[in-house]
Amino acid sequence: MSTFNKKDTAYKTIGEVAKELDLVNKKTGLLQTHTIRYWETQFKQIKPIIGAGKRRYYSKKNLDLISSIKFLLKQQGLTINGVKKLLKDKDLDELDQNINLGVYKSTFKDKEKLKKRLKKITKIISELKSIK
Repeated sequence: MSTFNKKDTAYKTIGEVAKELDLVNKKTGLLQTHTIRYWETQFKQIKPIIGAGKRRYYSKKNLDLISSIKFLLKQQGLTINGVKKLLKDKDLDELDQNINLGVYKSTFKDKEKLKKRLKKITKIISELKSIK
């Protein structure tokens, strides 16, 4: 029995995005799609295609953005307002073109380049945290 895998360029449903980003309730095992819907209300950059029956479809660009938001909120401990400010930074746009924050896989060929970019992000995060 073969399994069907969508290509990276294919649009994904909200459930597929939640599963890919490991947005799963650890106790119940249920997907936390409500988290993605909430982030849509907070981050206007997330723009899924809404199809028949109000079903959401996310592009690769949306998936990368949601992954970045998850990384900044969950791993880096930023607030939603902090992430909003960071997403306005033009350097982050350039960064998003080269790497997907929060989706670290062994496919990165240039580890040193990644380390430099992570240092830059860490510096920006520190500056944002010091703003009161």
